[in-house]
Amino acid sequence: MAAPLQLISFDLCPYVQRAAIVLLEKGASFERVDIDLYNKPDWFLAISPLGRVPVLRVGEEVLFESAVIAEYLEETQAPRLHPADPLTKARHRGWIEFAATMLDDTWVIETSKDQPAFDARCAALRQKFQRVEALPPALPFFAGENFSIVDAAFAPVFRYFDTFDRMAPLGVLDALPRVAAWRQAIAARPSVRQAVVPDYPDRLRAFIMKQGGVLAQRAAA
Repeated sequence: MAAPLQLISFDLCPYVQRAAIVLLEKGASFERVDIDLYNKPDWFLAISPLGRVPVLRVGEEVLFESAVIAEYLEETQAPRLHPADPLTKARHRGWIEFAATMLDDTWVIETSKDQPAFDARCAALRQKFQRVEALPPALPFFAGENFSIVDAAFAPVFRYFDTFDRMAPLGVLDALPRVAAWRQAIAARPSVRQAVVPDYPDRLRAFIMKQGGVLAQRAAA
């Protein structure tokens, strides 16, 4: 009998989304437990070495960090979301890390009160999306017809812009047709839609407005 899976989560965490999407793509049975990262319970701090989510409980064992969780699920659950070829798989892992740097950029856009820092991160994200745009076409997903962990890694990045652009258009994704088509295909994926709570956009907007940063000021203007 397989060990029960429990995903420790925070409702707005993009890295939790990555883990949840992989779990959902694999049809895994799991329990999701949300915590408040601003008031972390003692039991969570006892099992999370870095004090961060996601954490995946596998029976009595604990895994932390979304990339590690995804790799464990890939090794233990079908269907496979990595390509079989070792070189192609390594390339995919590189782009997963690339997506993680984009999440760092989105955090600054969400929270920064410093206009130059805000503008610099918007420009950095624009350049990164331009690199993605220049990749060989393989739509609808990153590698063509098959959804992969790269798609799961980019999904939270794209989801941020669903809210950002409703608050104050930033132009980061303008005139990038390949990226736009990929974004649309990912957004339509059931696992991606189900990886967040139904009112996620409202919760994210409320969080951004509470920060009182550049984006919040633009939205309020």
